Amino acid sequence: MSRRQEIADAAIGLLAAEGMRGLTHRAVDRAAELPEGSTSYYFRTRQALLQATVERLADHTAADLAALQERAPSMTGADDLVEAAAWLLGQWLTTSRDRQLARYELSLEATRRPELRETLLAGGARVRALITRLLADSGVPDADVWARDLIAYGDGLLLDHLLSDPGELPDLRPKIRALLATVGEG
Repeated sequence: MSRRQEIADAAIGLLAAEGMRGLTHRAVDRAAELPEGSTSYYFRTRQALLQATVERLADHTAADLAALQERAPSMTGADDLVEAAAWLLGQWLTTSRDRQLARYELSLEATRRPELRETLLAGGARVRALITRLLADSGVPDADVWARDLIAYGDGLLLDHLLSDPGELPDLRPKIRALLATVGEG
C-alpha cells in the first residue's frame, strides 16, 4: 500500500468516526501514525485530501465489485442474485462499515463540491453497470431501469441498518427477494 493510500484510508476512518469536522490534515497524521505534516505534504489542500479519499473509496468499491463478479459466473437465477446482493450488503454493513459511513459523509459534501460529485458518480456508474449486467444475464427485462431501483433500495437498506443497531447484521435476503419478485413481475 502506498503512503497516499494509507493516508486516504486513515481519512476514511476519521470520516466514519468523526464526520467532516473531524477530518483535518493533523488528525489524519495522528490516525495514520505519521509525523505531523505528512498528510499536507502529500495533499496540500483539504480539497486534495477529500478528492484522494473519494478516489480511494472508489478503489475499495471496485475491489468489492470484483469479488462480487468472481461469484457471478455461478449465478443462474433469482436465488443467486439474492445471495449476491445479501453478501455485498453484508460486507458493507460489517467489514466495510466505516467506508460506507465515509461514503455518506462525502456524498453530502459532494452536493456542495462538484469535483467530488463527479468522482462519486463515476463510482456509482460502475456499480450500476455491474448490477445491470447481472440482472440482464438473469433474464430481467429493462435491466438498466431495475438496476437503478435495486441500487436505490439497497442503499436505503444500507443506510437504515447503518443508523440502527450497528452490532447486528440482519438477514436481508427476504427484503431483497421481495424486491426481485417485483422485478420479475415488471
